[in-house]
Amino acid sequence: MLLTREGRRPVPTILQSGQELVALDDVAKLFQVTVREDTLAGGVTVSYKGRSVVASPDQPMASVNGRLVSLPSAAVRIGNRWYLPVEFLGRALAPIYDVPIELRKPSRLVIVGTLRVPRVTARIDSVGPPTRVTIDIVPAAPGSTSHDGSRVLVRIDADAIDATLPPQGGGLVEQIRTGDQPTVLVVQLRGAGPPNVSTSPIGGGSRMTLDIPAAGTQTTPEPPAPLPAEPAPPPPQLTTPRVALATMVIDPGHGGEESGARGSGGAIEKQLTLDVARRAKTLIETRLGIRVLLTREDDRRVSPDERAAAANNSKADVFISLHANAAFVPSVSGAEVFYLSLDPEMEAARREAQSQSASLPVLGGGWRSIDVIRWDMAQARHVESSAVLAQLLEEELRSRVPLGPRPLQQAPQRVLVGVNMPAALIEMAYLSNAAQARQAASAEFQTGIAQAIYDTVLRFRSHLEAQP
Repeated sequence: MLLTREGRRPVPTILQSGQELVALDDVAKLFQVTVREDTLAGGVTVSYKGRSVVASPDQPMASVNGRLVSLPSAAVRIGNRWYLPVEFLGRALAPIYDVPIELRKPSRLVIVGTLRVPRVTARIDSVGPPTRVTIDIVPAAPGSTSHDGSRVLVRIDADAIDATLPPQGGGLVEQIRTGDQPTVLVVQLRGAGPPNVSTSPIGGGSRMTLDIPAAGTQTTPEPPAPLPAEPAPPPPQLTTPRVALATMVIDPGHGGEESGARGSGGAIEKQLTLDVARRAKTLIETRLGIRVLLTREDDRRVSPDERAAAANNSKADVFISLHANAAFVPSVSGAEVFYLSLDPEMEAARREAQSQSASLPVLGGGWRSIDVIRWDMAQARHVESSAVLAQLLEEELRSRVPLGPRPLQQAPQRVLVGVNMPAALIEMAYLSNAAQARQAASAEFQTGIAQAIYDTVLRFRSHLEAQP
């Protein structure tokens, strides 16, 4: 099943020698790609917006813009149609496409675009009564329930759900199935009363627990296993737990008439930064549940002030800007990470912001004190946190892509100055280096950068949560 913003469409497949195959003419209709048979070479070419994939019936692999990727089986012609294994969609088509493509083969889903499709796993932990149903949602997504006597409807706040359900019921639960709507689970009951519902966080997601009593009785959720005796906790405080990192902004550098650096093989900085930003956004949103905004979604010019304003207006908790470098000496190569350096004026502004405030009247009487700082010096107050963010980025990049001789630096980067949150800038590669330009154009390199950003965000969130 193909999931897009426009809805669901079936993807026809066939089985051939134990492999599930998809016809390339169906791929052409679903993804608006061009398929051309090469009668001389005996293969087939799939093209999209100037990028191409070449597959051959001789080898179980494909050439993606000149880079080889493996496939479970080779291309095969059956009648007048060419077929490739369904893994082709995620391994070969995704790197040349302009929006993310994720193949979830066990779930028989192909997700196109930045959809929120959490994995939802339901199970019956206790037949009871009361019968306990546990529903895990990864990454975390809000859920709600409603009870109409014979069933419980569980609604997940997402674009769709990737559901794994028990094959049969148990206890007071007759069946758990998906509903008519793509984000609803139906828990069919027999002789049951209204459930007690509780939620709790789990690693990387959330858990919903339904304790279902027999009709005419009431029950409370089973307590967790007893812990060793501890001193009585202090009285509860009327506070809301702090969410350390809920929103982040990824800034694909350049755009429009500002192409940025160019490589000898055709690599362009503005396209490289956008491709990596989309990959990182998909990883972080689907796995961590963090809202990720891009300062540009397409090929258009965005000024540094507009980029900072987009991050500040969205109240983002982290800002990461993506760029590629160039040098007069072609041998220079390697990724670099920057965070803002403070000149004397910015250092003074930071001290002033820490020591001065303004007072504003509050509805109902009284006054409220607020910090005041010039917007173009907003980053000054976050420089220590930005240093931590930059250090984590450098550490994660080190294991995935080549680094330059000075991989971590401070510099007065214009785009970082007005950002009112921890911020760092990555120069991913030197496109003036021919070998590195070719490497930067590969899906492997771009995925490595995106994975490094994902791991950095995961570690930086833990750092923020540890702060008082």
